[in-house]
Amino acid sequence: MRYIALLTLFLATSCSTAVDTKDLPNLNGYWEIKEVRFTDGTKKEYKVNSMVDYITLDSLNGFRKKVQPKFDGSFVTSNDAEAFKILIQNDSIFMEYNNDLTHWREALLSISQDFFSVRNEEGIIYHYQRFEPINITP
Repeated sequence: MRYIALLTLFLATSCSTAVDTKDLPNLNGYWEIKEVRFTDGTKKEYKVNSMVDYITLDSLNGFRKKVQPKFDGSFVTSNDAEAFKILIQNDSIFMEYNNDLTHWREALLSISQDFFSVRNEEGIIYHYQRFEPINITP
């Protein structure tokens, strides 16, 4: 059964349609991680997130930063952000990060208004959904 699950995962990620560049603006906004799929077929689901990712993309350059949502609908943030650029190679789209300490990239597997997923260089797949803030005001 495990081999069937791995085969299904492989086919789903390798035979999926390429991400269209017209969908890239959908990356803008707040995102929370929902699931991580590891290369051995196991997965980890996230029911609640104390931190979310804020992504801004302008043309083919952008940045990503962690923010902490508050109950009043605002966010706690810092000035730390990871700059990235979009690379298009062989019908694939990558988010490439480069800073003074390291260089890495993630392949965009899917993008829609409410969901996106990426695969890192180790083959781990991250699934995100658009963050919906909880606004509790007295």
